[in-house]
Amino acid sequence: MTAISQQSRGVKSFIPTKDQLLTLGDLEIFKDEILIEIKRIVKESNGQPGKKWLKSCEVKSLLGISHGFLQTLRDTGTLPFTKIGGAIYYDYEDIASMMAGKKSSKEDMYAVV
Repeated sequence: MTAISQQSRGVKSFIPTKDQLLTLGDLEIFKDEILIEIKRIVKESNGQPGKKWLKSCEVKSLLGISHGFLQTLRDTGTLPFTKIGGAIYYDYEDIASMMAGKKSSKEDMYAVV
């Protein structure tokens, strides 16, 4: 089916063949469609990583912490982990829970201890 016959049937999109030309307008439409799809995916994920288990390097990057501080979180039991072989994995839910548990309000900052 050619592009002309598709247009006459009211079909809005089609897959171009190797002998058809793409215009700048076609590329702009494609770019807009990709951006809309990426925004939808990001919105659905709510900023969460795409996987449940994260490696140490991913956790350090996510939280912006050093290797030593991550080790301290493990040693004190603040952040649960699973070790398989030489790799250490962290559950994203545990990281989120730890961060939520450590939240402080403005009043907490000024509280006298």
